[in-house]
Amino acid sequence: MSLEFRHIAHAYGPVRALEDVSFSAPTGEITCLLGASGCGKSTLLALAAGMLRVQQGSILLDGAVLADARRCPPPEARPVGLVFQDGALFPHMTIAANIAFGLPRERHGEVENWLARVGLAGLGARYPHELSGGQQQRAALARAMAPGPQVLLMDEPFASVDIVLRRRLRRDCRIILRERGATTVLVTHDPAEALDIADRIAVMETGRIVQFASPQELHDAPVSAAVGAMFSGAQVVPGTRAEVGFASAFGRWPWECALGHVPDVDEVDLLVHADALDLIEDAGGLTVRDCHAQGKGVRVVLVAPDGSEITVETAAPVNPGARYRVKPRPGTLRVFARN
Repeated sequence: MSLEFRHIAHAYGPVRALEDVSFSAPTGEITCLLGASGCGKSTLLALAAGMLRVQQGSILLDGAVLADARRCPPPEARPVGLVFQDGALFPHMTIAANIAFGLPRERHGEVENWLARVGLAGLGARYPHELSGGQQQRAALARAMAPGPQVLLMDEPFASVDIVLRRRLRRDCRIILRERGATTVLVTHDPAEALDIADRIAVMETGRIVQFASPQELHDAPVSAAVGAMFSGAQVVPGTRAEVGFASAFGRWPWECALGHVPDVDEVDLLVHADALDLIEDAGGLTVRDCHAQGKGVRVVLVAPDGSEITVETAAPVNPGARYRVKPRPGTLRVFARN
């Protein structure tokens, strides 16, 4: 079932947490809410779960109103499963008992199947403190999904496990969720995590959604330099339009460097990848601040006279004592009007 947010606004006293947020999490897909702490993503999840009352707007499940300013069913009355960062397992119950908690007695026989599905076969008799962090998260996922919720809400579910295990958990979780056909909304502050698991991503800034799109669209057609940097690993260079191109702290770059539309404004943000920059030795150029070998290439950090830094990744030899000009290759520079 699809989960839809319509014109949601929310405040904590004088602080506006959400402003006119509207989007839909399609049936059977994984939708990520991505943004920095305080942007409102966890508030949206709490509103959908029933832990907060809707102040303005409405939340719909398959077209029917689930919650609005007049009605607020408690969490247990909503067809929604919850997974939190710490798993929130009952410490006094075994893992099997945790998974069985939300099931009617006649369905307790399904517990072993769920343990197997999340890679915990044979561990049902253990208690949460006897499992690793990753195993606890798997158990929390099984407990949330076993009752067959129409919607699964996940708040930073992988943040407390190490990076190697996190990748595996994301992969396994995506496979299980897609097989189950659950409509999932996942909160994260990690762009890599969103790219790894999501079908659609809502990028949030200060209580608003600035772009809602597929991972590919966010990578190929970001609406701003900030969004582009978030998903492509590029760096943002402030600049101005000049007669023959763009002027920045790192020199003048010709028009031919630009990719796609160039806004007709004076102040611009230039989005450029470190591996799309060429270094040209020049006695009047930039100073090398750091030079670090990384596998087949070298990462070079250069500093401009005003203290601004730019990073270049190159396979060419670099002389740390030399000075260099930096030039983007043709068609590699995305240009945005500066906000």
